[in-house]
Amino acid sequence: MCGRYAASRSPEELAELFGVERWEPEEALAPDWNVAPTKQVRIVLDRPLKDAADPRPVRQLRVVKWGLVPSWAKNAEGAARMINARAETLAEKPSFRRPFAQRRCIVPADGYYEWATGHDERRLEVEGVGKRSRKQPYFVLPADGSVLAMAGIYEFWRDPAVPAGDPGAWWATCSVVTTEAETAPLAAAPADGPRSLSEIHPRMPLALTPDRWDAWLDPAATDADGALQELLAPPPGGLMRAYPVSTAVSSVRNNGPGLLAELDGPQEATLF
Repeated sequence: MCGRYAASRSPEELAELFGVERWEPEEALAPDWNVAPTKQVRIVLDRPLKDAADPRPVRQLRVVKWGLVPSWAKNAEGAARMINARAETLAEKPSFRRPFAQRRCIVPADGYYEWATGHDERRLEVEGVGKRSRKQPYFVLPADGSVLAMAGIYEFWRDPAVPAGDPGAWWATCSVVTTEAETAPLAAAPADGPRSLSEIHPRMPLALTPDRWDAWLDPAATDADGALQELLAPPPGGLMRAYPVSTAVSSVRNNGPGLLAELDGPQEATLF
């Protein structure tokens, strides 16, 4: 899954990386090393400009809320539960079916956090001992230091409680698409840690390699020919690395580049 991530690149950097033509300076977000659900986040999308005479799609950098609210929802109460969308059921789930067909985006990140439960703790959970398991956070990122382009979908929702014309009447929200975690060996795997992403968590964000960016963002592609399903295939294995970080990231109150500091090993000696 993807429940937290880091996003520290500036709009200028992201614009250059993704070929963005339009972004609004007033929508600028500060670097965030502990992005949590319901926060405002940046996404990359291809969409015609509002009220523009030219109908062509324009690549934009937009700010939306993380946690998708379906267009037909009566309220936004379920947004915090809609942060992830499983690739396997995107075309089937009512909440995700239309955004998948019409409103796909890229959620740029430095990398994402995932929490692993140690083997001893897993055994106790299975046995029903009731001991609270200890979780070691890992930071997962491209091994070459490039941007992590997470596949996403976005949606617009009209808040019926807000008068028409009010800036808050419309919400723009998104979800990160997830897939089965890689079983291939990690690049530079920790000596005393997990050897693959699947050993940390069974799910992971669907990372899009640069050769898939244009096809994923293309609003003209509605999957009538099944081409979008091909883009849901996981990327080649071995492109990611993971390392243990401080448990400070487990609290949303903590932020800053120090959260990405690599530890010599898991904080709990019995984790692996």
